[in-house]
Amino acid sequence: MAGRTDPPEGTPGGAPGAGDEEYQSTVFDESFVRAARLQEYSARQRLEDHTTAVRTRAPEAYSTAGRTVPKQGIALALIILMAFAAAIYLGANNPYDAARELPADPPAAVTVALAPEGEVPGAADAAALYADGPAEDYGAGAGGVDLPDPRATAHFSREQVLTALTLAKEYVVASALTPGVLAGTTTVPVRELLGAEQQRQFDGALNGQDARWGGITDWLVRFDEAEAELVDQQVRVEGDFSFSEITDDVLQVEGHHVSVYALRPAGAPAAPVALFTVQRQLRFQFGEEELRDRNVVLRQADTLAGPMDCAADPSAVFHPLLAGESATQPASEGVDPYALDGERAALCGTFAVSDLPSPAAH
Repeated sequence: MAGRTDPPEGTPGGAPGAGDEEYQSTVFDESFVRAARLQEYSARQRLEDHTTAVRTRAPEAYSTAGRTVPKQGIALALIILMAFAAAIYLGANNPYDAARELPADPPAAVTVALAPEGEVPGAADAAALYADGPAEDYGAGAGGVDLPDPRATAHFSREQVLTALTLAKEYVVASALTPGVLAGTTTVPVRELLGAEQQRQFDGALNGQDARWGGITDWLVRFDEAEAELVDQQVRVEGDFSFSEITDDVLQVEGHHVSVYALRPAGAPAAPVALFTVQRQLRFQFGEEELRDRNVVLRQADTLAGPMDCAADPSAVFHPLLAGESATQPASEGVDPYALDGERAALCGTFAVSDLPSPAAH
């Protein structure tokens, strides 16, 4: 029998390893035994007075997947949670995001009416008036509004400068050269270029219910369709733009243009045509948000307009004096509306242009 490893009766089950083979993959290590909910008493303990041979262990601390959550893990989770909350708070209160949005106050605006020295000259058609006056070589419509060559500034790229100039041109075209805006039938082309706050101010000026917002003619050129109508839909225009960086996050564009309108009395197709001239100096500002959203912020609008009676109120519409009409109220010194570098009158001036055509015969 020496050297035999199997019992005399052979391996249980009649095959090598049979009987115990199905339990060979189960390992009862120390951690498994300690984790058992029931624990057998020792031989000495079983001699004592017990009703059962095993005892129930006290419950372990809460665990996940059989493992107790360590204190270090709880602390790390709290740190991550606090860092995440701080990131959300700082992101929602970033001062740099707020600084990029420009304050949208109403534009500072001055309108000076220019009264004629005598009767307003007129002609049978607009072409004759253009040929005899300073507007002969002016451009027509949007094509007459030229842009300077854009270049990068210290904090704005060339593309951003081009966007600002393009938006300024769109505003000039919408507010002074668009027939529907001039006739008072729409304001959408102008309004949609403004940000939300200035849109509210624009609506207030249009409704005329709050003097804080000024007049609608601070924002655009407009005539009363019951008084005058456009003869030439292609308004003559001359002027230029300039741009500069006034702070590291504000780009400023200035537009200085003269627009000349051929008008006749409303509902009188046979009446002679007269010219009405408007010189506007507009100042726009742009930040990163305005350039991204393609909005303008109108800061200043200075206007010379005539021939117009100084007694007329130009806040809602301009009231041009048409061919053969004259002013009822005397003005101050003469002002040339075609001179882009000329001096401005305080409230009302005389429409003084040396080479205007003579008045038409009636």
